[in-house]
Amino acid sequence: MSEIAPGLFVHQGRHELTSANNLGGISNAAFIIGEEAVAVIDTGGSYRFGQSLRAAIKEKTDRPIRYVINTHMHPDHVLGNAAFKTDNPEFVAHYKMSRALAARAENYLAAAKNLLGDAAFEGTEVILPTRSIESLETIDLGGRQLSLDPQPTAHTDNDLLILDERTQTLLLGDLLFVEHIPALDGSILGWLQVIEKLRKVGAASAVPGHGPASVSWPDSIAPEERYLQKVVTDIREIIASGGTLASATKTAGFSEKDAWQQFDDYHARNVSAAFAELEWE
Repeated sequence: MSEIAPGLFVHQGRHELTSANNLGGISNAAFIIGEEAVAVIDTGGSYRFGQSLRAAIKEKTDRPIRYVINTHMHPDHVLGNAAFKTDNPEFVAHYKMSRALAARAENYLAAAKNLLGDAAFEGTEVILPTRSIESLETIDLGGRQLSLDPQPTAHTDNDLLILDERTQTLLLGDLLFVEHIPALDGSILGWLQVIEKLRKVGAASAVPGHGPASVSWPDSIAPEERYLQKVVTDIREIIASGGTLASATKTAGFSEKDAWQQFDDYHARNVSAAFAELEWE
């Protein structure tokens, strides 16, 4: 864990696919210590990773873990939640996450078991939110407030933005990818609109969902915006010329290939999702 600001610790996820070696720790996970309580921001991709995160918290403080906040539904951010059940926290998320996660729970667990293997998967389960955020809310850790702001459809339809007001640190989940190619599971046009809005949010630094533990703000979002806009521009040109999805997956956005890690793992599905959205404009 890196202490990127006073009382704010981040584990940097690996730029890899989920495996037994990384226990699903492929996204950034964080915790914030207040004077009375702790909030955990995302919990990794397995129960065993969540256990390691919980142990790291207990090494830093004996204050109770009162909140587990998920930035969105994806398994590499939520499947460690079960490790915190004994703390009896509020599991907090965007108001749309419960429905979306419940719909995918069986598939997420099957995929995680396949990727992790039986030993690394043991104990992993889906924990649904117990508190849903429908509009801007604030939670208090004791002299330390976190603002929680549910976003319109962008990376997913259930992205939650967190601001640690004490240190002016934005925790964006997968609204921000750095180094690791963005992954689209919502609306590419919606994501670009959210980025335009996020640029106006004042903050001292930011924690991406994937990438370094801490980055500057707002310039760190420029490469992601460039990538998404390039995909949109190329797909629109292909559609206008009568091109197909098959041709788009081989050409659209490929000028960005050298700018991102794991391009081959995610880019084609990004193009497929964006094409399905843009062909009906």
